Amino acid sequence: MQTLPKIDFHGAEPSEASNAAITKHLETLEHMYGRLTTCHVSVEAPGHHQRKGGLYHVSIHLTLPGGQEVNVGTTPRADKRHADILFALNDAFRRAARQLQDRVRRMRGQVTAHDGLPSGTVVRFDPNTGYGFVEAADGHQVYFDQNSVIDHHPSQIHPGARVTFVEEMGEKGPQASTVRLLGTDAIQ
Repeated sequence: MQTLPKIDFHGAEPSEASNAAITKHLETLEHMYGRLTTCHVSVEAPGHHQRKGGLYHVSIHLTLPGGQEVNVGTTPRADKRHADILFALNDAFRRAARQLQDRVRRMRGQVTAHDGLPSGTVVRFDPNTGYGFVEAADGHQVYFDQNSVIDHHPSQIHPGARVTFVEEMGEKGPQASTVRLLGTDAIQ
């Protein structure tokens, strides 16, 4: 990284565990793409702003050469797991890594932003668990979770919605790292 990462905690003091988790995640991002220019991580503690449930809010801002940016702002959406700072950090950095990977692929010309992504239909989505499945054009199903949904709130996902997705092999089979609603489904 060209400059030292900036890490801010609002409403709480950082613990050894949270500092270690941030350092580990930053090393992973650097390993993924060693040309990061800047990184800013902001952690807001429960009660720092008027929100119920005592959930952590983590924002990550990465800058790449040429002014390219990756921004991740977690809004815990009633997910009680975000009451644990380590879970909130892991979730935010997982999303940042996925977005960084997509951005780097585009920069390297490996993926075009306007075509080449498979499309499918949401066949199941449980808003309580945040998990669902997309049926691809060839009939196979691809797992996704609410954190894979970009540009829209997961509550807009419903069976029958048309989506594009980026498929990768997960530990238990195919999964979508990025899910984007298409057309009028995005206005539900």
